[in-house]
Amino acid sequence: MLTEKQKEALRALPAVSTILQLPEVKKLIESSPLNLVSDIISKTIEIEREKILQSDTPTVLSLSTILEKISHQYKRLTTPHLRSVVNGTGVILHTNLGRAKLSNESILAAQLAATDYTNLEYTLSTGKRGSRYDHVEDLLVQLTGAEAALVVNNNASAVILILKEMAQGKEVIVSRGQLVEIGGSFRVSEIMAQSGAHLMEVGTTNKTHRYDYERAITDQTGLLMKVHTSNFKIIGFTKEVCLKTLVEIGKEHQIPVYEDLGSGVLYDFKKHGIGNEPTVQETVKAGADLVSFSGDKLLGGPQAGIIVGKKKWIDRLKKNQLTRSLRVDKMTLAALEATLRHYLLEEAQDKIPTLKMILMKEKIIEEKSEKLYSMLKPVIAEQFEMKIIDGFSEIGGGSMPDVQLLTKLISIKPKHIPVHRFEEALRITSPHIIGRISDEQFFLDVRTIEPKEFDLIVEKIQWIAKN
Repeated sequence: MLTEKQKEALRALPAVSTILQLPEVKKLIESSPLNLVSDIISKTIEIEREKILQSDTPTVLSLSTILEKISHQYKRLTTPHLRSVVNGTGVILHTNLGRAKLSNESILAAQLAATDYTNLEYTLSTGKRGSRYDHVEDLLVQLTGAEAALVVNNNASAVILILKEMAQGKEVIVSRGQLVEIGGSFRVSEIMAQSGAHLMEVGTTNKTHRYDYERAITDQTGLLMKVHTSNFKIIGFTKEVCLKTLVEIGKEHQIPVYEDLGSGVLYDFKKHGIGNEPTVQETVKAGADLVSFSGDKLLGGPQAGIIVGKKKWIDRLKKNQLTRSLRVDKMTLAALEATLRHYLLEEAQDKIPTLKMILMKEKIIEEKSEKLYSMLKPVIAEQFEMKIIDGFSEIGGGSMPDVQLLTKLISIKPKHIPVHRFEEALRITSPHIIGRISDEQFFLDVRTIEPKEFDLIVEKIQWIAKN
């Protein structure tokens, strides 16, 4: 039985036909399909009707309120959901913000692939069908020293493809200390189960010895797997079996060795004193039969799972039926090819945004912070306390978790509103500016902010100050 309040609220809901006759709605229909507008109105009214029926004391909505709800839903559906943001967090490979930014050349290559027909699977010299993987395989072979290469849509796909082809129904030996979980709760152990391979854990969380692997080998062993723990570090009383030793064991027992590098590095950051990540080249040289890594982390390219290694194993992976399901599209291949050419021409540190931000000189960071500070100070000084302080940037994306890069932060403390309200105002409306809060202060890390974005930041904070 409906209450009187429910009946009143239901009577106040206008008919769809009534709303369609309103001047503001008629104006909307002039630039939008009638079916779309009608559907949004119908669903909005139905949602409000359900709310009334589920409440003993529902709110009686005015016509203007209903129109606001319709307008909000219309904007939500017709406004692009994937939007540009200003990354002021200082996290270079921020997974939530899309990880690696592409170089200008990679963007142009992807745009060309999107707008024109291409020779994606067509061999121009023969006029016959070709392979999409040919566009990047030679580059990967040249850069890594591997015999062959294959690209799939991300590194998790690479892992499951390798396990399925190399060890389905067989045992894969992995150190217990390497059974990592990556973003989104994806675990090596669960990926292995999906592939049909059987996990054989050896050693302990902090220590694994050569004999642990040797004792575990049986006639059911299909693969020796090493997982580079790129997103965490175990320190203290630890020991692990190096890849070179694992390769020796594999050769002795005629079992292939695979290393999942996670964040693959083609540029040696160690020579700049940054981290201790093994490069893909070093891993291939150590004798791994297969190596996989991500394209959109430390490589600085588009999302992809890159597999390099011995030709006989890569050829098997290419023939696996799962490869077609995991293949990359033409835009990804174009962007990846352009990214790899930067490495080939030894210009990666100057052209690839990820590398540029990681290797950014302290002098450049200081100049950027002083520039942004000088632009902000005249327009917001009355309502905000502001200063430049020392801080740290992170590489992010599960890469080099123990590395902190010295940086400069713009600290902003509102005088008249809570800092979380200030952060929300920067974040919600365009231009969307993302920073971080600590100790009742809002921080912008200039390392990850482009100079061309300074004006946007100034205008947005000035607008907040006035409103």
